[in-house]
Amino acid sequence: MAQPLQMLQRVSYDDLYRRWEKGNWSATEIDFGEDRRQWREDFSELERQAALWNYAMFLHGEDSVADNLSPFIDAAPREEHKYFLATQQVDEARHAVFFGRFMREVVENGESYAGSLEATRPQLTWGFKKVFARLDRMADELRRDRSRTKLAQGIALYHIVIEASLAQPGQHFIESYLEEREILPGFRSGMANVALDEQRHIGFGVKLLSDLVEEDPECRDAVAELLRELFPYTAAVFVPPNWDRRYSEVFGFTIEEIFAEGMRSMETKMRSAGMPLEQMPAMPIRFDLSVEERVRRALVLLEAGVLGEKNGRPSSEPEVLELLFDSLRTSVDPRHSHGRPTTIQWEFSDAEPWYLRVENGDASVSRGQAPHTDLTLRCSYADWVDVMGGRADPRALMLKGKLRPRGNPIALWRMQKLFGR
Repeated sequence: MAQPLQMLQRVSYDDLYRRWEKGNWSATEIDFGEDRRQWREDFSELERQAALWNYAMFLHGEDSVADNLSPFIDAAPREEHKYFLATQQVDEARHAVFFGRFMREVVENGESYAGSLEATRPQLTWGFKKVFARLDRMADELRRDRSRTKLAQGIALYHIVIEASLAQPGQHFIESYLEEREILPGFRSGMANVALDEQRHIGFGVKLLSDLVEEDPECRDAVAELLRELFPYTAAVFVPPNWDRRYSEVFGFTIEEIFAEGMRSMETKMRSAGMPLEQMPAMPIRFDLSVEERVRRALVLLEAGVLGEKNGRPSSEPEVLELLFDSLRTSVDPRHSHGRPTTIQWEFSDAEPWYLRVENGDASVSRGQAPHTDLTLRCSYADWVDVMGGRADPRALMLKGKLRPRGNPIALWRMQKLFGR
């Protein structure tokens, strides 16, 4: 961890601003003439569908980050932060112009920026819409609260989650197949410039996040809270339409490879910021497992309907339940047990029961009925899956009588603390 932090300290905010001045480019001067011909003649129908799905998320993402950056500038504590963020807002607007031009002039999708955004909206995934809706809310929160903890959450969302773990891996795969096949020269040159800009933005975000955590240690828990909230949504961003794996494989890479690069990128950036994910409290991910196994587990839960968009009844196969409760186990923050052993039982109306035991700073889960329980939660399996997948608020389910807690009221209060709520 020390080496990335030392390298980060050697890069100043002035250096990052200077790189912006040297790296300026024009989105309006790119020639899309050959791109138009290749899009019509050299791309198959499936390739056009798959590329449009991917590029549409970039168009909407760039438009959203450009719109939402102003509150970050206001909340930045130092002038050099504000100056760099102002350059970043220019970059994001330029990226939106670049993708908008490609949509209108090559794909012929929409006759204006607003028209292209509207025409491509059906391409957006459930996970994408959830992540960027959270960015909208974060911008509103920063307008009201300019504290270091709130800014740290905003930087983690904007620069680490959206730019480093979602956009950057997507850019890498797009650039790789464009270069390998030597296609779309105008789009390819623009993507190379976008990637350089994003690399600079991510470097700034990692550095600022590191500084914020050093100045206020409470930023660490605030960022952990945000990452826990976002996990069900980020896992579903790159799910292709109808789970058609050809949307990535037609260009020579798999969904697994996209997920793995996103995970590695986030881990690297968080470690560089001095906050290794494996040391963050209550993360719903097993960092003692390989990246490949973590990806496999995420995909099992996505395809089972536990994570991602609600689409019918979720699977209750034994492996799915095991992975669900293992994720719940790692989501526990034992610091909030206050040394008191706690057992929570789930009694499902439509699936086998499971229970959680927190004791001596450790958490474990088991199938079946616990010998003794402090709190029993009665609900349908489908409703609890909606809670775990970020699709339902447990408080709303309790008000509707769909989630019925029984037992010690203190244990119910403690449960909220254990899961960082």
